Amino acid sequence: MSLIPIDDIDRELIRTLQADGRTSFTELARVVGLSDAACRQRVMRLLEDGVIDIVAVTDPVKLGLGYQAMLGITTTEDSRKVAIDVGALSDAVYVVMATGRFDLLVEVVSRDSDAFLEISNAIRTMDGVSSVEVMSYLGITKQTYDWGVG
Repeated sequence: MSLIPIDDIDRELIRTLQADGRTSFTELARVVGLSDAACRQRVMRLLEDGVIDIVAVTDPVKLGLGYQAMLGITTTEDSRKVAIDVGALSDAVYVVMATGRFDLLVEVVSRDSDAFLEISNAIRTMDGVSSVEVMSYLGITKQTYDWGVG
């Protein structure tokens, strides 16, 4: 993966969009001192290059997904294969290959404890999974999406 060069104007556009992804090109232009067209072109380039995604971030609990947990998974074979298999499960919303105590860290968001039990059992019985440690969320005190622009 190669780095995409971005300048200070790109960083300011990203910072502004991280605060409010619905910011208009007119407002972005005012913030960075460029024309609407130039801002649109820059934002489109950032999107096309995969530097940014503009999405709606939801609160899972308010959507009826009341059970959240982080799973620490130890594998017995290639972690990349297990990560792909786990990532195919709809309740697995974040899959990270890691070093240290666990080979994979997986965030799971489920409807309830019964749905969570189903997915955790599915993961525990997957080929290549040695162990799964469950860390249930009691609450989230910080969640940000504003990294990478200084």
